[in-house]
Amino acid sequence: MSKPVQDYLLTNDDLYLLAKGEWFRSYEKLGAHPATEGDQEGYFFAVWAPDVKTVRVVGDFNDWDAESIPFVRTPVGGVWYGFVPGVKEGQLYKYVVETRAGDVLYKADPYAFQAELIPGTASRTAEIDSYEWGDGDWIKQRKASNHMKRPLNIFEVHLGSWKRHKDGLTAFGTEPSEPEEATGSWYTYDDLSDELVAYVKEMGYSHIEIMPVMEHPFDGSWGYQVTGYYAPTSRYGNPKQFKHFMDACHQAGIGVILDWVPGGFCPDEHGLVHFNGTKQYEKEVHPNWGTYKCNFERGEVRTFLISNLLYWIDEYHADGIRMDGVTSMLYLNFGIDDPGQKKFNPDGSENDYPSIEFVRQCNQTVGIYHPDVMMIAEESTAWPLVTRPPEVGGLGFNYKWDMGWMNDTLRYCQTDFPFRPGNHSLLTFSIMYAFNENFVLPLSHDEVVHGKCSLIVRQPGDFWRQMAGLRSLAFYQTTHPGGQLNFMGNEIGQFIEWRYYEGIEYFLAEDYEAHGKHQKYIAALNKFYLEQPAMWERAYVEDGFEWIDANNSNQCVVSFVRHGDNPDDDLLIVINYEVNPYEEYRIGVPRAGYWREVFNSDEIDFGGSGVTNADQRFESEEVPWNLRSNSIKVRVPPIGGAVFKYDGPLPPKVKKQTVVERHAAAKKAAAKKDAPKKAVAKAKATAKKAVDKVKSDAEEAALKAKRSAAAKKAAATRKANAAKKAEEAAKKAEE
Repeated sequence: MSKPVQDYLLTNDDLYLLAKGEWFRSYEKLGAHPATEGDQEGYFFAVWAPDVKTVRVVGDFNDWDAESIPFVRTPVGGVWYGFVPGVKEGQLYKYVVETRAGDVLYKADPYAFQAELIPGTASRTAEIDSYEWGDGDWIKQRKASNHMKRPLNIFEVHLGSWKRHKDGLTAFGTEPSEPEEATGSWYTYDDLSDELVAYVKEMGYSHIEIMPVMEHPFDGSWGYQVTGYYAPTSRYGNPKQFKHFMDACHQAGIGVILDWVPGGFCPDEHGLVHFNGTKQYEKEVHPNWGTYKCNFERGEVRTFLISNLLYWIDEYHADGIRMDGVTSMLYLNFGIDDPGQKKFNPDGSENDYPSIEFVRQCNQTVGIYHPDVMMIAEESTAWPLVTRPPEVGGLGFNYKWDMGWMNDTLRYCQTDFPFRPGNHSLLTFSIMYAFNENFVLPLSHDEVVHGKCSLIVRQPGDFWRQMAGLRSLAFYQTTHPGGQLNFMGNEIGQFIEWRYYEGIEYFLAEDYEAHGKHQKYIAALNKFYLEQPAMWERAYVEDGFEWIDANNSNQCVVSFVRHGDNPDDDLLIVINYEVNPYEEYRIGVPRAGYWREVFNSDEIDFGGSGVTNADQRFESEEVPWNLRSNSIKVRVPPIGGAVFKYDGPLPPKVKKQTVVERHAAAKKAAAKKDAPKKAVAKAKATAKKAVDKVKSDAEEAALKAKRSAAAKKAAATRKANAAKKAEEAAKKAEE
């Protein structure tokens, strides 16, 4: 997708932002880009090389003639550029830099999108804009969600040694000259798009973390000594094929985290070192690793690196960036043991202030342009506020690797069983600081190299106990607050340490039952994690975790609760690090109700002994335990763990009655039984009373009438008698 040359010419604003350290899309003009000038097609080249005499470009297109194509320098800023007609995609090239001292240096392009396959050291022209992505739904969902409340279960991969082709060839696909070179050819990005993506999906991981994919000259550096910051390594294919791999991950529902190494770069002469004959990109040699530390005080270096950070997100749709070696950037004297060589600030501190500000600027920039992308720190000290915003003095990361958890837990798991009670605090101490930062619990590549042994070899006891120990380690990591990361091979219990020059021994899971069952266990545990919101909805906040019993050191048991947003999602977890099971282990529960076992590491199918609570529904009892008012009795497996989930409320309780209450209730019941008869009798009595009253009233009225009549008769009689007497008296008077 060619553009006119005018579109690539640097403006004054570009040069100003370049020097200021804030030209965040500098890769859109610097480097090599397909371009047109009039009717001519070719490539436009631009490179920052201050304080040099001349810069030219040589390559396949001009027979590597160092005199034929001189560049033009910008008036300020030290950028050299030029258009070369006839250059095609896929051609090799280098810059020829003539220093002020007269030295002639052949340099790879710092902004090259593709590099020559090692041991070659040239850059390769590439067109990366025409790839058609198919992950639109994934990106839309990512932007709409909060990754802090989503699953984070990471499968860490080194692409060159996850698997190799069983073709008897060298890594390059050539015939070996020595038997030890027959390690098998590398999987390509296309191979990985099919096989690795399908495997990670089947195993139930949510993310893949890729050890540095940026171009590097030495396989033994594992990618951490970079020469081509903008070029996916050519070991496995070209940039568009790597885009296809990223696309395939997203379409399968898998996020991708890229390791990124801004603290220092490879000392190989074709790279960034002494690019203009002096210290252009570098500050000094790293005392531990022999690499060159980047000079973060120089704006152009910050522009180069922060643009690179955004480049992997913009162009390759990375879902997260893990910044490697953060600790080495924070301290002036990291790796310096001789007191006489140590440096101090005027305030007496050992803080590397320019590096600290660079780290903050990286995180702030990603937060502005891609707030849905995770920034993860590999930081191994107690530096405060790593995952807190710069506004409050933090570094601005979203997550930090919890190296303390890793060290303490592995020390405990290596402890032989009789001595575990005395080391119980190694298991529980991590909760003391678990919510100071947003932690990821790493069991990374660093834990299975350099004589540390693989994880299974660290476990004490016979083979069965070692496998059980490996299961309990994974179980604790999964149920502990925070995200989690496991390096490839952990999931099958590989015995040997990781070897970058050969594939993981997946034949173990195919040919040996115990390893196959362990792989099945990890897949089941991962899927259980994905299905349980309590495992990740509140994984970074204090109210997402609650101890049941942190102090049962004598029995080597820990128990706790994980909370989700919905109380019905709560999980009760108990883990036993002792070789003996407990058949009736009482444990306090966070609330009364029914509880059911939903996962057990000791299932026969996982290689366990079968001490489970399958098909049992536990009814909590009002027996105070572990400072809880209710508890249950369960079976706890040896060197393993179980998860229980709330399964509903208990039925309403019937209150027990005293003797007096029973007599009163019987009397009340009897009274209730006789009530109808009493009602009828009462009705009859009422009716009779009414009839009697009517009768009585009638009789009384009749009596009153009779008395009235008698009174009237008596009055009449008296009147008649009076009249008669009056008549008789009159007659006597006349006589």
